[in-house]
Amino acid sequence: MEKFKAFRIEEVDKQIRSGFVDMTLDQLDPGEVVVRVAYSDVNYKDALAATGAGKILRRPACVGGIDFSGTVVSSADPAFKAGDQVLATGYDLGVAHHGGYAEYARVPAAWLVPLPPGLTLFDAMALGTAGFTAALGIVRMEHEGLKPENGPVIVTGATGGVGSIAIDVLSRLGYRVVALTGKESETEYLKGIGAAEVILRSSLDLSKIRPLDKATWAGAVDNLGGEVLAWIASTMKIGGTIASIGLALGSQLNTTVMPFILRGVSLLGVDSVNCPIEVRRRVWARLGTDMRPAHLNDMVHMVPFEKLPSVFDDFIQGKAKGRTVVEIAGS
Repeated sequence: MEKFKAFRIEEVDKQIRSGFVDMTLDQLDPGEVVVRVAYSDVNYKDALAATGAGKILRRPACVGGIDFSGTVVSSADPAFKAGDQVLATGYDLGVAHHGGYAEYARVPAAWLVPLPPGLTLFDAMALGTAGFTAALGIVRMEHEGLKPENGPVIVTGATGGVGSIAIDVLSRLGYRVVALTGKESETEYLKGIGAAEVILRSSLDLSKIRPLDKATWAGAVDNLGGEVLAWIASTMKIGGTIASIGLALGSQLNTTVMPFILRGVSLLGVDSVNCPIEVRRRVWARLGTDMRPAHLNDMVHMVPFEKLPSVFDDFIQGKAKGRTVVEIAGS
């Protein structure tokens, strides 16, 4: 049986080891659809899994990669046929089901999204979980009444994948976007992808967060959590919406009910892993049309499959910027 290359992560003696191995199709997990993988990507979660910096794996060994795009090779489900271009993000990929860091993947048909018009297989992974999460958060905020005329939207963790794409998409949709970052050196990058203003995190006094502060933001996409999210809540306008997406600064939230009961602020949790497939397809369709980032290529760094291990440390150390795409078979 033909062998192919895969990047496997395993726990041995309570230590995480990862590296390239040869596999065959019969070693892949069950699923109705076999896909020849064209591209994958690197998300913070992938780096945590591959390095052991976070307890991500839910099995002793797993092919990494929570995302992939590629071409269907075979399908036992009539919804897909050989030659179809597809993408998959989230679910159990890369943590409890062999993921996208391999030349082939086999997954349940219910996890697959047909490649939307307006996107290539490369675009799909330039977006990946980060782009989908950003778009899902914005869609949920719009559903709660967010409109450009309501006022500015702040995006935290702005240079990361979710932050970069959120800035670009919101700007394209007509919002005034303010980027909050800890990286002064990336000011021009952030303005280049659509930020109207850049605020440095060091300029905030997070030791004195008031229950209600000056009403400033109509919306917020927060990748940080912790004290920054508490500050954001206190500075939201009446009827404002916050999409809570990440916890880079911590999972604790010390705030009061005041913004929620006196200003009607909505705090929206954004879960891109378990999002229903119908919602996924609608959000991906928008990423191929009105929500397609205008500067996607400016935020993408591509690495060949064999160089994959070299990029994880930058994510763990907070040095990664934009999106990292992994070329596996290519287009």
